[in-house]
Amino acid sequence: MNLAAATNENLAHTSNVLIYSSMAVYTLAFFAHIAEWVFGSRSKVGRTAAALTGTEGAAGSVKVQVAQQGGGTAVLDRPKIITRAAAGSRDVPDGPGAAGGTFKGDLYGRMAVSMTVLAFLVQAGGVVARALSVQRAPWGNMYEFSITFSTVAVGAYLILLALKKNVRWMGLLLVTTVLLDLGIATTVLYTSSDQLVPALHSYWLWIHVSTAIICGAVFYIGATATLLYLFRDSYESKLANGVQPGSFAQSVLSRLPSASSLDKFSYRINAAVFPLWTFTIIAGAIWAGDAWGRYWGWDPKEVWSFITWVAYACYLHARATAGWKGRKAAYLALIAFGCWLFNYYGVNIFVTGKHSYAGV
Repeated sequence: MNLAAATNENLAHTSNVLIYSSMAVYTLAFFAHIAEWVFGSRSKVGRTAAALTGTEGAAGSVKVQVAQQGGGTAVLDRPKIITRAAAGSRDVPDGPGAAGGTFKGDLYGRMAVSMTVLAFLVQAGGVVARALSVQRAPWGNMYEFSITFSTVAVGAYLILLALKKNVRWMGLLLVTTVLLDLGIATTVLYTSSDQLVPALHSYWLWIHVSTAIICGAVFYIGATATLLYLFRDSYESKLANGVQPGSFAQSVLSRLPSASSLDKFSYRINAAVFPLWTFTIIAGAIWAGDAWGRYWGWDPKEVWSFITWVAYACYLHARATAGWKGRKAAYLALIAFGCWLFNYYGVNIFVTGKHSYAGV
């Protein structure tokens, strides 16, 4: 074995170690988020936030005194409640977040975010080491795409946090699905580092696939908000109809942003990334023209990429022109993300086409 081959093998091993190490840190972040929600559930603020009126929400930041061990008290600023409900919809304020206004809940939430940042850095190091081991873009097969995809998803979440967006309620679900993604990648989809077929040796690999990964990661964040919107909307409907929600809804759903806020958040996320998805398809067509001599050939991957584009276009068009908001639009958004997921997992695993030569 020559020196270059030995170096590449060592880098591949380092990449695997870093990916497994990131999974360990994500697991710690998972338990910290669990603690955040558990301690937050003990807060009266967390159990009754959804019943607050718009007048109370406009009062701004509320001081919550929380008893600590030793008999002392700590004063914690509850996140400012802002009513964003559209005209004609329920005027319900945002919940206080996963920590529920409690000191311990907030402490564990900050610990979870810190560990998520550390895991993200370790995972990103694993992706870079994989790229160095193969001396190409680290997304030539499903394993590499998966570890890069989850890295970008966590990076997008952390960017939103850095921009002071109220998204920490997403942390537990994000970390859980990232662990699931990495678990599948390392056990089912793992592929030893190797070079690609000649058709993939192009600068379009960096452009086309990287934008597809970014789009998928952001679409995922939008789909997460959409799914939580459906639960929160059901909770608010019960309150509006005088029905007493169950203990789970009172403990968990009351701390989420309002249904209106989640609806608008998911719409803005999907609308922001849709032009990039359009570029992704165009870039893929240009690359196909260079590699195969035609821009469009009804390959399964091409077809499902276009189906995904049409689904998101219908969702955005319905929101902009037909005034669709709420559950109808949410179902359409989830269908669109389901098309993206099938385009990635279903087409790659179960359908044979020109995009199949990279293997899993």
